[in-house]
Amino acid sequence: MKKIMLLGSGELGKEFVISAKRLGQYVIAVDRYKGAPAMQVADEFEVINMLDGDAIEKIVTKHRPDIIVPEIEAIRTEKLISLEKSGLTIIPTAEAAHLTMNRDAIRDVAARELKLKTANYSYATSIDELKNAANKIGYPCVVKPVMSSSGKGQSVVKTPKQIELAWNYACDGMRGDKLKIIVEEFIPFEFEITLLTVKQRTGKTIFITPIGHRQEHGDYRESWMPAKIKPQLLKKAHTMAKKITDRLGGAGVFGVEFFITKNDVYFSELSPRPHDTGMVTLVSQNLSEFDLHIRAILDLPIPEIRYYGPSASAVVLAKKSSDENPKFVGIDKALSLKNVEVRVFGKPSTRPNRRMAVALACSKNIEQAKKLAIKAAAQIKILDC
Repeated sequence: MKKIMLLGSGELGKEFVISAKRLGQYVIAVDRYKGAPAMQVADEFEVINMLDGDAIEKIVTKHRPDIIVPEIEAIRTEKLISLEKSGLTIIPTAEAAHLTMNRDAIRDVAARELKLKTANYSYATSIDELKNAANKIGYPCVVKPVMSSSGKGQSVVKTPKQIELAWNYACDGMRGDKLKIIVEEFIPFEFEITLLTVKQRTGKTIFITPIGHRQEHGDYRESWMPAKIKPQLLKKAHTMAKKITDRLGGAGVFGVEFFITKNDVYFSELSPRPHDTGMVTLVSQNLSEFDLHIRAILDLPIPEIRYYGPSASAVVLAKKSSDENPKFVGIDKALSLKNVEVRVFGKPSTRPNRRMAVALACSKNIEQAKKLAIKAAAQIKILDC
């Protein structure tokens, strides 16, 4: 048995803890607020500001974990580097956590060091710099903070008149204490995919069937698999994903995102952990992304991934803010639909557009699976919201 410290305890962390507990591991869940989803299923929990390096070191000294698993970007990753040097295992590595905490660092590694194809991009630390960068990149362009989660703070800017609004939106959506914006060329892609990439310590790299997804305001709303992609383009994505995950090293699941155009593939972003769009794997296959993550971390065998067929997910959002424990109605209606499952995350409070649950569905084809997941999610309402 390993003692695992999870830094970040949202809905993805909750599913990871469940997978880890099924394999007999001991988990301490950490987040900035009490009652976070993963805390509800972990052995112990701690409430700290994870951008406070001293606070991280204090709880590490207290619990003496064997493994630290970051679940979010907003962590004082410099402290993870020093903890790794002291002998602790950081997943996938401390450098990977540090590089991917900020979009500028991982984008520079992808585009400048590894020469992966990406959108043209630039950075800004003020509105004036953003104006100059956007003029250089051209309109439309995409503006987003270098550090955020689930697409928060991201917008498409079509004219110079929208720059100030985009700047303010990016600043409001940023996490951490780094005031820096990335502005990038708008790629006229046909669709986006998440390519879950499982890097093993002793086995070969495994690629999960690609996941398609739809975003709204930069945040995921639905996902489905398998995404329909030309074999030659999928091969390109595999090559790019392996190249960058080999560079980052370590072990675990990486969520590698790509823009897919008619005849090409562009690297977009990377998360060194299970991805929110990958919640569809809870019903699409025998080993979810969370099962695969813990197996890769512990260097346990992954002999086969069996896919059950076309699958989809659709999120359930809160409509307004409330500090009361939310109450759900309509779960019975959602579950009355054939081949539907529901996961309620257990978040203790709500805010507008906060993800509170997800509906999962399987069907005979992708379009029907998507419609079924969306229909099931629509049945679920949150009271006091």
